Amino acid sequence: MRQPRPGTARHTPDEWPGGEHLLSRDEADLPAGRHAFHKEALMTFIQQETQEAAAPTPAPPVTAPARRRVLRPLFVLPAAACSLALLAAGVLTLGSGDTDEAVAGPPLTTAVGTGTSSGVPQLLDRISLAANEAPQPKVGAGQYVYIESKVGTTYEKTVGDRTTLASDGIHRRQVWNSTDGAEGWLIDPAVTPSGGERLDRTNEKGTQEPAYLNAPTYDYLATLPTDPDALLEKIYKETKGMGNSPDQQAFTTIGDLLHESLPPARLNTALYKAAADIPGVVQVKDAVDAAGRHGIAVARLDETSGTRTEWVFDPDTYTYLGERTVQVRPDGGDSGLIEPGTVLYTQAVIVRQAVDALKEVPSSGA
Repeated sequence: MRQPRPGTARHTPDEWPGGEHLLSRDEADLPAGRHAFHKEALMTFIQQETQEAAAPTPAPPVTAPARRRVLRPLFVLPAAACSLALLAAGVLTLGSGDTDEAVAGPPLTTAVGTGTSSGVPQLLDRISLAANEAPQPKVGAGQYVYIESKVGTTYEKTVGDRTTLASDGIHRRQVWNSTDGAEGWLIDPAVTPSGGERLDRTNEKGTQEPAYLNAPTYDYLATLPTDPDALLEKIYKETKGMGNSPDQQAFTTIGDLLHESLPPARLNTALYKAAADIPGVVQVKDAVDAAGRHGIAVARLDETSGTRTEWVFDPDTYTYLGERTVQVRPDGGDSGLIEPGTVLYTQAVIVRQAVDALKEVPSSGA
């Protein structure tokens, strides 16, 4: 097993003294007020408020997902809940049924599970082995990577001098991208017009921006090193100065590469092995994705924001299910309204496939 990078200690903020009262069962079960700072959702809300208050201005072009990224990558998958009811300890409070529409509702909540560093390397070894052996969709020349998810986001909403927490109903998100990223389409009723919006990498000069770690393409992913140490070194180097800390940004970047892209099997394996060497990574025994599926999570607490990002895996097959970000410390967000148990962002991957045409939906994703 590789050792942590020289000069770093495997801090596990979830286990720090004084943290137990934040993660107790009693407090975790409270339907706390909540919020998320997923950039896409935040920027969408700001744009909507601005358009209501002033004359309409041309919307900025949508660019290819560049997750996560800062604060939680650019291709944050927003949305949230319709009518919410606490289902059970550790279960995300979802609406009575998800939909293709984004319906405003109360914040998303969950029970906060305790994180432990015990067994993390062994868990990630099992996950990496499963990823290496899992069938991999083949993407041919001229095809598109299609990814369908269920997503949800809780966000801060300010009207006048009053700030509240709200969400958009758990709903379907669909993304198509050509292998080089030159063509793409996004349908997400929380952030796009009806019918969706074109994705591309064209900048203000009319030229195509190259892919990079935080805005990858299918072709770019094939160029990344598959040696875990070399991969992690590249991640730290190229994300220097981003995020709230180098370790948190490295964890976020790996998560971004996992959830709405299609990494080759060997890269998938390397990503999980690299994550095992990031200080502060823990496992959470029970986490729930946006589809309500229970799993085991690999997670890390952002010490600055008090939020914990959790990658959720099937507890039996170790298949990647999705991701969520949960507030685990009080007084979160600019408003201080985000309490422990707030689900800032949740996602469940439903379909990853290659398709022949933009906006084509495979039979398994209909």
